[in-house]
Amino acid sequence: MRKFTVTATDGTSVELSPSTVVDLFHNLYYDSRVWENTFWFGNQILKCPLDMWIYQELFFQIKPDVVIECGSFRGGSALFYANLFDLMGKGHVVSIDVSSYPSLPQHPRITYITGSSTDPKVSEAILHAIGPDKSVAVVLDSDHSRDHVLAEMRMYAPFVSPGSYMIVEDSNINGHPARPDFGPGPMEAIELFMLENDQFEIDRTREKFLMTQNPSGYLKRKN
Repeated sequence: MRKFTVTATDGTSVELSPSTVVDLFHNLYYDSRVWENTFWFGNQILKCPLDMWIYQELFFQIKPDVVIECGSFRGGSALFYANLFDLMGKGHVVSIDVSSYPSLPQHPRITYITGSSTDPKVSEAILHAIGPDKSVAVVLDSDHSRDHVLAEMRMYAPFVSPGSYMIVEDSNINGHPARPDFGPGPMEAIELFMLENDQFEIDRTREKFLMTQNPSGYLKRKN
């Protein structure tokens, strides 16, 4: 694979590998905090547009009946999923958050649940909302500490249908390559989960745009 030559203002040059170039852009993008100034139909959505395109491809391929989203925030991503499902003609979003933010976008394909995503009562409410025999995908985007994410992965992995996905967001933090000061987070939770669970595999094809905020985070349940 080709390397890239970068020339400094003093005329000196250095060769960089493609992975180094990607990491440099990733940190430039992340540190700019433009992801906090990104909107879907006027609703704040804390996602990289490259990952949003991957979601569109993934959901069209697997056509889930339900997406469970842990971490509603302002509702931008729930609305994004619901609008994709409008185009597909099927699908519903169950979105969970410990806080109920004002002016969450309302849509007939969205059900909001207020509570902790790791509360067994919440998971019971989700089971009730989903109903039996549904194809389910899961998106984890709430508290990004390792222990919380690992608890979510253990709780929601059984919800995921064979061939569907559990997506662990923001695994780029704690130096992967962003926010090296964060401490153990989603990436470390993924590593621990994969050691104890052989029903999932990391789908690297979902990282095809090179820069993703979810490295190693697209987990496909085996058939």
